[in-house]
Amino acid sequence: MSEINLMDRYPRSKRPIDERARSVTDEHRRVARQFGIEYFDGDRLYGYGGYQYHPRFWQETVRRFRYHYNLADDASLLDVGCAKGFMLHDFKELMPQLNVDGIDISPYAIENAIETVRPFLRVGNAGELPFDDDSFDLVICINTVHNLPLGECKQGLREIQRVTRRHAFVTMDAWRTEEERQRLMKWNLTALTYMHVDDWKKLFAEVGYKGDFYWFIAE
Repeated sequence: MSEINLMDRYPRSKRPIDERARSVTDEHRRVARQFGIEYFDGDRLYGYGGYQYHPRFWQETVRRFRYHYNLADDASLLDVGCAKGFMLHDFKELMPQLNVDGIDISPYAIENAIETVRPFLRVGNAGELPFDDDSFDLVICINTVHNLPLGECKQGLREIQRVTRRHAFVTMDAWRTEEERQRLMKWNLTALTYMHVDDWKKLFAEVGYKGDFYWFIAE
């Protein structure tokens, strides 16, 4: 288990944190947590404000994953919280023989997934992954399991550990300072479980999660 930022090649932009804090209401959060059309392709206050494929987002990041984990050309990979499958698409572009699966809570996302990987995606919950033990060489879960309440979040981490036979990588909403905590509270739309990085590490140990991890820090 290692704390490592494998998302360091993902493009970053300055987030309008204070603007969102002034505009977002509990109703926006309620709708966002349905993970439907409003969250992906509706107004920015509900989520992405239009979730479309662009190669600049994932291509360098999937390359980072491939070489960090020394993935074989025909390895097996699961994306938990795959949304429209953009990351898996770029994995297949880089590694055509890679065996990929994706799962997401959103029927809308799966129905509107990028066509190249749509056959490999399904609707499901991270807390009950429909795969056998030790099914994958790598399981990736980015900003997803923390959208579950604490008990289900723990179960989701256990499930990730169960279905991987080698590697796993997760990112979680977290903070290291009080200033970071306040920014996260202003920015958060969907996460139901968030905590200090040290408390996340204790939780990982509690549930037996042995994979790698890093944080989403609101900046």
